[in-house]
Parts: sequence; structure tokens; C-alpha cells
Amino acid sequence: MKKPELLVTPTSIQDIAPLSDAGADAFVVGEERYALRLAGEFSREDVREAIRIAHSKGKKVYVSMNGIFHNEKVEELGDYLAFASEAGADAVIFGDPAVLLAARETAPNLKLHWNTETTATNWYTCNYWGRKGAKRAVLAREINMDAILEIKENSEVEIEVQVHGMSCMFQSKRSLLGNYFLYQGKEMEIENRRLEKDMFLHDIERGNKYPIFEDSNGTHIMSPNDICMIDELQDMLEAGVDSFKIDGILKAPGYIAEVTSLYRNAIDLYFEDPDKYEDVKGELLEKIEEIQPQSRPLDTGFFFKETVY
Repeated sequence: MKKPELLVTPTSIQDIAPLSDAGADAFVVGEERYALRLAGEFSREDVREAIRIAHSKGKKVYVSMNGIFHNEKVEELGDYLAFASEAGADAVIFGDPAVLLAARETAPNLKLHWNTETTATNWYTCNYWGRKGAKRAVLAREINMDAILEIKENSEVEIEVQVHGMSCMFQSKRSLLGNYFLYQGKEMEIENRRLEKDMFLHDIERGNKYPIFEDSNGTHIMSPNDICMIDELQDMLEAGVDSFKIDGILKAPGYIAEVTSLYRNAIDLYFEDPDKYEDVKGELLEKIEEIQPQSRPLDTGFFFKETVY
């Protein structure tokens, strides 16, 4: 049984070194033009530098290209894939088959991770994309623990699971917020992930606040709570899930680093002695609760719920 990779989404190249020191094994970077809901924007120069820093510390970098691509961007994909390969990316994350086909032509040796965020719900589909060339499947956030364990047992590819952070509930390619403001005769400055200008949808009946932002990929409505599985990792560790992801979108760098350190501790304790993990997992959860923003309650997402579509 090997340790799972601890995968983290940094907000900038300045995060790479401290997150490496905190225990991250790999990072997701990229630019908004090709990727959805990144924790931070990385230009090509930033991607190169992130890879250089991470590799100097023995870490991996995955370049995200999980956008929804229309015809006008298809011709660009090969160039960006060639750049990612030349820069030394350890893998590219994709959802659109256009990326896979472009990679076959321009970067055939580049490792591919399949991530649609919503449709990786069974092991047949994961293996289908594996036979097409993907080396990893990123599971949907809406499936429960039993489904995750069954998929891992039957998968022919690596399996990645998000264990911490918010998740996307809805995306539209339309500028819903901008159009709403225009309808009112106003103009709205489109702000992407700037914490001091967050916007929320309020659900008064349920007492929830849903973060909402708009960028060049459209409108994104995020979950009202943050997933936190630090005290419920044992089944996935025993099953051999390959990668645990901490999503840092809409989070401050210091928070991401502290959470990364706590998950690093949890994983290492389990592999040292599962009983030690059992003894301290409640304390690890309490430490995250202490730094958790009051507006972002913690829960276990769909891990222990019946999946409803």
C-alpha cells in the first residue's frame, strides 16, 4: 500500500515553495483561457517557474486544460499542449476530447488526467477514458464513499478524489451576472476570485450563502460549505486511492498551507500506525475548524449521502 499523492491548488508561484514545505506532493496550475476554476491565474512564464520550483523540490505540476472548448479555441490547443510538454509539466488535466486528440498529435508522451468534474461516476467510464489515453480519472464530487471505493477496486487508471474545499454546483457559459446588471441598466466590473469583492447568492430559507463569480468561462456558483474529510480518510487510504486533492479556490494562501500541513500529518500518521491516526483525527479536524472562515461551514459533501441527480 502506497501513500496517496497530496495535490494542492496554489494561488500563485509564491505559494509553491511554502506548500511544498507544508507537505504537498503536486500542484494544479494553468490559465483561465484553458482551465476552469483555478485557485490562481498562471501565465506561461508563471507555469514555467512553478514547474522549475516544484521540480527542484521533488514535486509534480499538472497543467489544467479542463475548459469547455468551442470551435474558435480548438486550433490553439495543440500549441498550448506543446508548451506544457516543453515546459516539463508532469501531466495535463482535460475534460474535452479535443484536448486528447490534440495531445496525440502535438504531445504524444504527455500524461493526461481526465476530469469533467461531473461525469466520472462509475469505473466503466473511467476505464473507457483510460483506454483512450488517460492515466488518471478525477471522480465527481457528487458520488458517495461506497461508489468511490468500488470505482477504485475496478479501475485501470489512477483515481483522484477531492477531500477538502468548495466545489462547483453550477456553471453556465453565459455571463448571467453581467446580463442581469445590464438588464437593470447598470454595468458590472467582472471580478474573478478577488476575496474583497466576493458576491453571494443568498438562500434565506436554508440559511445558505453560495459564492458566485464570473470570468471568461462564464458564471460559476459554488457550494455553501467546504468539504472536509481529514477525519474520514481511512477507507480511502486502505483502498489505495491515488490522489487526495485540496482545492484552494477562493481561499487565502495561509489557509491553504495550514490545511495542507494538517492533511500531510493525517496521511503520514495513518501509514506510520493506523491507530495513531484514529487517536488524533478528531484533533486534526478541530484545528481546521479553528482556522475555517465563519461563513464557510465544514461538512463531508456527498461522501456519506445517497447520490441524487
